[in-house]
Amino acid sequence: MKTQVGIIGSGPSGLILAQILHLQGIESIILERKTTDYVLTRIRAGVLEQSCVDLLRQAQASKRMDIEGIMHDGFDIAYSGEAHHVNLKKLTGTGVMIYGQTEITRDLIDLRRKNGGVIIEEAEVTTIENITSKSPIIHYLKDGVEHQIQCDFVTGCDGYHGASRKSIPQDILKTHEQIYPFGWLGILSETPPVSKELIYTRHERGFALCSMRNEMLSRYYIQVPIDDKVEDWSDDRFWDELKKRLPKDAANKLVTGPSIEKSIAPLRSFVCENMRYGNLFLAGDAAHIVPPTGAKGLNSAASDIHYLSNALIQYYKNGDEQGLDQYAEKALKRVWKAERFSWWMTNLLHKLPNSDGDSGSFTAKMQLAELDYLFESEAALKSLAENYIGLPY
Repeated sequence: MKTQVGIIGSGPSGLILAQILHLQGIESIILERKTTDYVLTRIRAGVLEQSCVDLLRQAQASKRMDIEGIMHDGFDIAYSGEAHHVNLKKLTGTGVMIYGQTEITRDLIDLRRKNGGVIIEEAEVTTIENITSKSPIIHYLKDGVEHQIQCDFVTGCDGYHGASRKSIPQDILKTHEQIYPFGWLGILSETPPVSKELIYTRHERGFALCSMRNEMLSRYYIQVPIDDKVEDWSDDRFWDELKKRLPKDAANKLVTGPSIEKSIAPLRSFVCENMRYGNLFLAGDAAHIVPPTGAKGLNSAASDIHYLSNALIQYYKNGDEQGLDQYAEKALKRVWKAERFSWWMTNLLHKLPNSDGDSGSFTAKMQLAELDYLFESEAALKSLAENYIGLPY
């Protein structure tokens, strides 16, 4: 099989890239290790920067999002028992869109099928050959049979554990990583959200987040030790702990119910600086991971696709390789800023290993001082807001 762009991974980044290329008459084939049904069970982020929204509109994949998505002009940060509002619209002139990553994936898969695009499911990529040549070859197994795809370029959109980054020689690979000693226990429940805006909570018992997918679908998270198991947390235990961490007015309004999904996500910061190796390009989680505190995971992947799709279009339309040559530099510049913001938010709002409640530890006192300063300084608040809505491409 031959194609122009071989895309590994059918998450949002691979699907958006394929759709934008399709609109420009550029062929691609998507390889996905799992089934589509499995991909659509993965619960992920739901806060979209305006630039991500614009990219989905450019890809003509925004029809349902524009109807069902919820625009948010701000969010709350709660600490010391009180909620403080961050007015994104007032501070920056724009807000963010709430629309689940699962729904974005569903919309893009539907478009791919409608357009006759190829997604090969249950395809296990084994090797990528001739990466530094003009004709790299992707080898994969399907139903126990080996197949191959010859292409001009390979795009690795296959996540942190995928095969694409592993194809870069170890002596060339340059990565940076920080593992956090806690995780997020999240549940999805068919209950009305506790607030019209997101609530980020810094509490001496640990971080909490109140989010939503729509008016009758809520997403809640609490910080838990990294070695906790989902089985240790009944729904009742989760709701009780969440209430303890919320301001009293929010806790009193909280509508509880059975969880329809429950999972624990470890937190890490990770960057691979080899976002290009030969004619292999990494995008999204294959190249970088952020803790979800700053809502930058999907949005950082979208910025990668912005740079990469423009570079590929420039190459196929004009034979100009400048965009391809500059892809890693441009993408990484924005990635590191998103990493910084996510790292800052995480350290500001979580109970850290050297923090002992609010009574005595230096770390806890510094967190509270930082939060007090944040809401006493319009300049500091504007800096937070500018990063939260997304820095320009």
